[in-house]
Order: sequence, then structure tokens, then C-alpha cells
Amino acid sequence: MHKRILVLIDGSPASKRSLDEAIDIARTTRGLLRLVHVVDDLSLARRSTDTDTWLGTLHNWGREILEAAKKAAEARGVHADVMLYSDFATPLADAVAYEARMWPADLIVLSTPGRCGRWAMGSDAERFLRTSTVPVMLVPEPVEETVDKRSSTRQQTALAPALAFE
Repeated sequence: MHKRILVLIDGSPASKRSLDEAIDIARTTRGLLRLVHVVDDLSLARRSTDTDTWLGTLHNWGREILEAAKKAAEARGVHADVMLYSDFATPLADAVAYEARMWPADLIVLSTPGRCGRWAMGSDAERFLRTSTVPVMLVPEPVEETVDKRSSTRQQTALAPALAFE
């Protein structure tokens, strides 16, 4: 039974969906959540000449994302704590693997593709899935589809199967 669930959070709709799935699992198992955000996107560096400003912005944004996710979990009766990696020295996959090992997690919930698209079966996701010793559940981003001719929409709810590596 999954009692210690690590969730990678990036603020994207896919990430919010993975958080919802993790909360559902934690409620069922009376588990705990560890919410992790990794600041590794240096794209803002090109938009600012003041390094301290953009580093501070990314750090604060990560903190806000984590706090919002924590509040969402706790509003549904699930205890959650947060971990922010904002040193730019730790690659995304390495940070998640390290946190899963040290906490220790017994399930990792990831969204794909996430805000920057790097988990979309790219090198980060592939490397992480290849090396993880903890079961991993991949949650696809929400997809809207047409239900009838009047252009109403509904959310698809099918999940990618959980992948377990030992």
C-alpha cells in the first residue's frame, strides 16, 4: 500500500491533475504527500539582466506553487510537506530520485508533459524511469474532447498505467 507519495509539482494543468490523483491515493491509504518542485528552467535568464531578480522570481514562484498544492491537499484531508530545489545545480531527474530515496517514498507520481514538456518521454523521463527503484505513476495532462455537436467538452479521465521498477 502506498503511504509515502512523492509528487513532482510544476504548476501546469498536468501537474495539478497528478496532484489530484496523488491526493486520491493518499486519502484511500491514509498516506502522506511530499510535494517537490525543481527550479531548473534557465529560460528567464534571457529575459532579465539582473540575475538576483530572476533567481528570486523563480524561487518565489516555486514556493507559491508548492504552497498552493499543499493547501489543496490539506483541504481534502491529506497531510503534505514541501521540498523546493532552487540551486540550479541539481538536474530534475536527479532531484526527484534523490528526494524519493531520502524521504523515502514508496510511490512517485509524475505528470507528463508538464510545464516545460521535458517529461514527455524525453531524456529526463526516460532516464528517471530507467533508474527509479520506486514505483512510478505517470499521469497524462488533461485532454478536452468534443462530446456532442454543440461543442461541449469534457475531461478525459483515463490514466497511464503505473510503472514499477525494482
